[in-house]
Amino acid sequence: MSNLQINTTQNVNLNYKIVSIGERILAFLIDGFILYLYAFLVDLIGDAIGYVYEDRWTQRGLVGLIFLPAMFYSMLMHSIFNGRTVGKMLLKMRVVRFDGAPVHWSNYLVRWMLRLVDIWIFVGSIGLLTILFSERRQRLGDAAASTVVISTKNKIKVSHTILEDVEDTYVPKFTNVTLLTDKDVRLIKETYQIARRSNDFKTMTALRVKVDGILQTNSELYDIQYIDTVLKDYNYYTQKL
Repeated sequence: MSNLQINTTQNVNLNYKIVSIGERILAFLIDGFILYLYAFLVDLIGDAIGYVYEDRWTQRGLVGLIFLPAMFYSMLMHSIFNGRTVGKMLLKMRVVRFDGAPVHWSNYLVRWMLRLVDIWIFVGSIGLLTILFSERRQRLGDAAASTVVISTKNKIKVSHTILEDVEDTYVPKFTNVTLLTDKDVRLIKETYQIARRSNDFKTMTALRVKVDGILQTNSELYDIQYIDTVLKDYNYYTQKL
């Protein structure tokens, strides 16, 4: 596998592995099998519709309408599941922008449209050749959309950076956490993790007092909850910038 370094919006460099062509083919076959099962189900539904509607054109129209989502499977799955299809989920891989920017739906649209050239018209030969001979293992669709397929089986964990897992429904408590810098937050997080692992409550309290002195929050949250909230709030606001 090749390596890819992505610089996040918070100026944190994360190293990923670009997936091999074998893994991409396997993910494609898994998705193809799912589409085959869907087509088989649609065929059964079509037979059932035939018993209800004697008009052949009505039957074909309804079957075509039911099968329509399968035509957009790749684009829909990538858009809904953050750069992943079922095959990619199972093999732990994802489509990302190689410049670190969030992937827009238009990027998935470009990838989907160029599947016609990469996969279908030339029976996959164009896609295979461009993946084999491109530095980032990109097919034409990836190159045009500025995307790359990476492995999410990554040794670098979020806990090793200033990043925090923040849900979309998360509601921040402290609005002035942006007074902190990435360097401040990295130091706060490292101290916080060390203090928690060693049950060093004295250090935790000192850290809380220091952070509270900078932010002037005057919060009544206890030490661990306070620092945890500050870290999540910082990530929430900086990710929205």
